[in-house]
Amino acid sequence: MARPHLPLNALRAFEAAARHASFTQAANELNVTQAAVSHQVKLLESRLDVALFKRLPRGLLITPEGEALLPIMQDSFDRMAEMLERLETGRVRDILMVGAVGTFAVGWLLPRLPDFQARHPLIEIRLSTHNNRADIAAEGLDYAVRFGDGGWHGTEAMPLFEAPLSPLCIPRIAESLHEPSDLMHHTLLRSYREHEWTSWFETAGVHATPPLAQGIVFDSSLAMMDAALQGAGVALCPPRMFTRQLASGAIRQPFDLHTSMGGYWLTRLKSRPVTPAMQAFETWLGEATTPYRAMDTGHFPEHRPLP
Repeated sequence: MARPHLPLNALRAFEAAARHASFTQAANELNVTQAAVSHQVKLLESRLDVALFKRLPRGLLITPEGEALLPIMQDSFDRMAEMLERLETGRVRDILMVGAVGTFAVGWLLPRLPDFQARHPLIEIRLSTHNNRADIAAEGLDYAVRFGDGGWHGTEAMPLFEAPLSPLCIPRIAESLHEPSDLMHHTLLRSYREHEWTSWFETAGVHATPPLAQGIVFDSSLAMMDAALQGAGVALCPPRMFTRQLASGAIRQPFDLHTSMGGYWLTRLKSRPVTPAMQAFETWLGEATTPYRAMDTGHFPEHRPLP
């Protein structure tokens, strides 16, 4: 963006005078004379061809034009002061501590983080993964991405998108699956939520009890998918998180049937003040997940920003 010559001294004099409603107090802050402040403001008014103050016997009254200019100047000077302080103290980059359930981190977030970093080069994300059990306070996290229904004590939660589950397996097994009931003859890999397979079979119209006793129980969809890739059985996982494996043909989704058990949420402690870096990450994540929410079934709450 091309910029005209910016009268920084005049803008600084105006901002201080507007904040104090006094040329004299502004002069004391800037360590110059009252006449110098008045002169700089007059130069700015002449350049803009507007009056920024009404001069009163006891002080100044800012005009509507001055009120429009003031917040822009305050924000600009505050941001410059903050950056200068960072440079002086060596704190050039903001650190953002994010914990995410491993499936979301690997299957969705990591491929998209370069976009966030390109937009916010002065924010450094330190990402840790968990198996859906995160202690935000103990781990010193700014945010945690979790799977569930949004009900975590002491936290504010923003819904990201649903993660409906469907059977996924290697091509050799998929070739033997012609209808949902055929799954009864295979090893069913599952999470610790044992009702997930039952829910999927009900969606598929199969009312027999799935043979879960034969299955292997996992606390991570990533580990479950790794087992499925080795041919250990059929995984019940969110296809949205394994698009690369599906695109490569290493894994197949034999049935276009899903069951929704919840979704991914961005959470933070209610007691945690929101920093500019946190707000930038929340805004970016909300925008990046919008297309996924548009495809959801309606079982998941509509997007709302964290308070």
